[in-house]
Amino acid sequence: MIENLMILGKRILELRKRHSMTQEKLATEMGVSIGAVSKWETGVSLS
Repeated sequence: MIENLMILGKRILELRKRHSMTQEKLATEMGVSIGAVSKWETGVSLS
């Protein structure tokens, strides 16, 4: 489970950077906090 979270987090980070988006921009687009995006990317949380 933890490994899957880390893989998904890396994928989110890759896609965000590929589209030249900041964590702030992605958070705004998704209606979540910057902290949530950071946690997703580090595999800490996906909720």
